[in-house]
Amino acid sequence: MGKFDEKVEFYKKAMDKLGLEYNAKKLVAVTKACGPSIYRSDAETVSSSDKAELDRVKKNYLMKKLGLTEKRDLDGIIATAVEQIGKRNRNKYRAIFYYLCSKEAKKWPK
Repeated sequence: MGKFDEKVEFYKKAMDKLGLEYNAKKLVAVTKACGPSIYRSDAETVSSSDKAELDRVKKNYLMKKLGLTEKRDLDGIIATAVEQIGKRNRNKYRAIFYYLCSKEAKKWPK
């Protein structure tokens, strides 16, 4: 099993632990969309208390990667993901966070 597959399995277990349902194929697609950030501990998580971080998620993932526009409630999509993972949960893994944003937006990376 390669590093990527190990990360996907890790995220599946984390989602199971949080009680979140997921589609395995879509989780793989979202994890691939995260690129090399999943391998760096400082970039693997999303800080929901950092406005600049959330603005980057909005601009680089929701708008660029998923093709959403400002007309959509992008802040609401992000807030839903934060709520599902848990505001107090310090481990908001980027792949899981992006998966939940994609699910809420009903749009997936290609």
